[in-house]
Amino acid sequence: MAGINENYLKLQGSYLFAEVKKRRIRYMEQNPDARLISLGIGDVTRPLPAASIAAMHLALDEMADEKTFKGYAPDGYGYSFLINKIIEFDYNARGVSLDEDEVFISDGAKSDTANFQEIFETGCRVAMTDPVYPVYIDSNVMAGRTGSYNDGGYSGVTYLPCTAENGFTPELPEGKVDLIYLCFPNNPTGMTLSKKELEKWVDYARKNKAVILFDSAYKAYISEPDVVHSIYEIEGAKECAVEFRSYSKTAGFTGVRCSYAVVPKGVMGLTAAGKSVSLNDLWFRRQTTKYNGTSYIIHCGAAAIYTDEGRRQVREMVGYYMENASIILQGLKDIGIKTFGGVNAPYIWLKTPNDIDSWTFFDKLLNEANIVGTPGSGFGPSGRGYFRLTAFGKKENTIEAVKRLKNLSLKP
Repeated sequence: MAGINENYLKLQGSYLFAEVKKRRIRYMEQNPDARLISLGIGDVTRPLPAASIAAMHLALDEMADEKTFKGYAPDGYGYSFLINKIIEFDYNARGVSLDEDEVFISDGAKSDTANFQEIFETGCRVAMTDPVYPVYIDSNVMAGRTGSYNDGGYSGVTYLPCTAENGFTPELPEGKVDLIYLCFPNNPTGMTLSKKELEKWVDYARKNKAVILFDSAYKAYISEPDVVHSIYEIEGAKECAVEFRSYSKTAGFTGVRCSYAVVPKGVMGLTAAGKSVSLNDLWFRRQTTKYNGTSYIIHCGAAAIYTDEGRRQVREMVGYYMENASIILQGLKDIGIKTFGGVNAPYIWLKTPNDIDSWTFFDKLLNEANIVGTPGSGFGPSGRGYFRLTAFGKKENTIEAVKRLKNLSLKP
């Protein structure tokens, strides 16, 4: 029998959202007449932007014609027509310059954030905000970088607590770390960092020769002026940060799959001998070895959101979900539940009433209100006593969910 990578055995139970789904299915089997409303897994419900649909139809027609048929996407990067739109609208428009070979088209920020850690040695010290998107921690567990699991956390990880007590603003590590995962606007808390706070992290990374892995998947939901849309708006970030972005929540591509990673050529890693190596070169090598590229049809759908019509349709989609967020926020405030987020992100992070355990509150919502949410403890030790709701449902379901919440008994 083949030996296994025993780091997989250190993973804690099921993947969080798989566990939520399993409990939901079990409940429905036992209660087939129940009308569940899901405010848990962050999947979208609105149709794709019409501009993207039209572009993909045209691309599909091209695939039927020998003269315009496309096979594999260009090695490593993706098609230039999409990359150049990304650079123009997502970066140049905010005063950030990038070269075409610093942008890599892929099939999801989840894949990229999970896979990028492969570049680094297992001895690297990893720091993560806590609570955190589970993929960051789990992919490092699989790689053997996190140590053993004790009392809700891994011994080899530097946790950066984000709680109401510190305004969900992580403190810099006391010692040196090598890899830093930051996600802002944040999943799960929905909170953000100001430009001034983010500058501290860039300064720390440059001083300590650390690399920031910055997940910016929710930048389209930013509404407040002091919130940066890209870490590269911070001076020096192109020397120490890799940025990940996704079209899943921006344009409803959860079932279509398209994203991109920005790896500036100035971001370096060190060999055991102390030689500097470009992470851009290593990521290119990794992608050309393990990934055959995002399809031409999907490229065309993503490029269409940068047209005038596409941008308008994306704004409408984002506005729809953020109206849901406002409905949830107001409803929770009306019944006295303490809430966070929901202003620059489609996530509402709430303090469980009467300090109820996160999974106990999950069961209470499921059984008494037929609402599915996500327990905060599944996002890390600092998520205990918190709970996440998403704004990605249909508006009528969101309104109904709030009515049910208001009828829920919250007495201890």
